Amino acid sequence: MRHSIAIAMLLTSAVASTTFAASAPSCSGRSPAHTVALVELYTSEGCSSCPPADHYLRSLRGAGLTTDQVAPLSLHVDYWNYIGWRDPFSQALFTERQRSLAAAASTTLVYTPEFFLNGREVRKWSNTLADDIKRTNAQPARADIGIAVERGAGGALNVTVTGKGPAGAALQVALQQSNLDSVVTRGENGGRTLHHDYVARRWFSPVRLDAAGAARLAQAFTLPDTRPAGDYGVTAFIQSSDGKVLQAYSLPLCGTL
Repeated sequence: MRHSIAIAMLLTSAVASTTFAASAPSCSGRSPAHTVALVELYTSEGCSSCPPADHYLRSLRGAGLTTDQVAPLSLHVDYWNYIGWRDPFSQALFTERQRSLAAAASTTLVYTPEFFLNGREVRKWSNTLADDIKRTNAQPARADIGIAVERGAGGALNVTVTGKGPAGAALQVALQQSNLDSVVTRGENGGRTLHHDYVARRWFSPVRLDAAGAARLAQAFTLPDTRPAGDYGVTAFIQSSDGKVLQAYSLPLCGTL
């Protein structure tokens, strides 16, 4: 397993703060006044054309983009699992989300690798995505997100996410993990060791913003494994009913949690 990756750089975010209390270590952060770009990559370990896209997603942080600029998420779909390799990170839920984004764009076509930027597909991602992110950052925020995580009883983590924006929009929250290596033995990538970052591991039920334009999600959970907390992060975004992502924010878990 690799234990050094760009997620460690996230701790330099200007809006993130860390508090170390003897009884309950915690970390928290809030989205900035401009729009953060949510970049969703739909991928699969059974897809031979996906590793370059996985690498590109990892490179966004290495290029100097911070949590104030981009919130990357890698969502592994399950419709490649039939060809001989079951992607251990795949979930039917992520396939459903990809299809819902496609439907919002009035198409039924889904494929891998496929990038979305704030709910809109990006076809020529290797040439345009970095500039698209910066153009997104130039727009004022249309919603606000706060994330706080602290250690709870029995080793559980308590995450609280608050959102403010247009009434009826949805607050979406995911737990993501980096520094993942996978040895693929069958399928199109058979014989390769694949490296993944920002992989969505849990997706919590969305919460609708109420008539006052506010939403709150409070959830206790345990991490999927015993690896360093710094490999994990909580990503949240607010999405309107027509599929547009109004604001996003990603907070790395403090290493002491």
